[in-house]
Amino acid sequence: MANSRGQQMTILQDTPNKQVAPGFVHGQVRCFVEEITLASQAIGDTIEVAKLPKCSVVLYGLLNSSVTLGISTIEIGVTGSAGKYKAAGTFTTPNAPTLFGANAAVGEALATAETVIVTIGAANLPASGTLRVTVFYAVD
Repeated sequence: MANSRGQQMTILQDTPNKQVAPGFVHGQVRCFVEEITLASQAIGDTIEVAKLPKCSVVLYGLLNSSVTLGISTIEIGVTGSAGKYKAAGTFTTPNAPTLFGANAAVGEALATAETVIVTIGAANLPASGTLRVTVFYAVD
């Protein structure tokens, strides 16, 4: 039977004098919780939902809405990469917390601080209700 190691364990085991990047091992988990009051925000609008520090490691995000967003789509990312953390999609089940996190973006240390945005597509958001976006990340 073969034994292997992941990236962080390789760093720790093969080079014991080397430290892994902050946030990857024994990092402190923190979150940024944002509440959006739905008010018919329009297609193409963006809403800032989190400010993440440099070197933090995004773990995952959580969406929860008090109402269905209907045919509206939302994507979550940053300026220049609107779907970095969540590709455009609908959210039609109210009061059902839903995880998000694109594999290519989570588990990576941020080279610079980021402002996370929600971008609205397909149709305007509902006229009322509350959408919560929580981003969990680790820092050292």
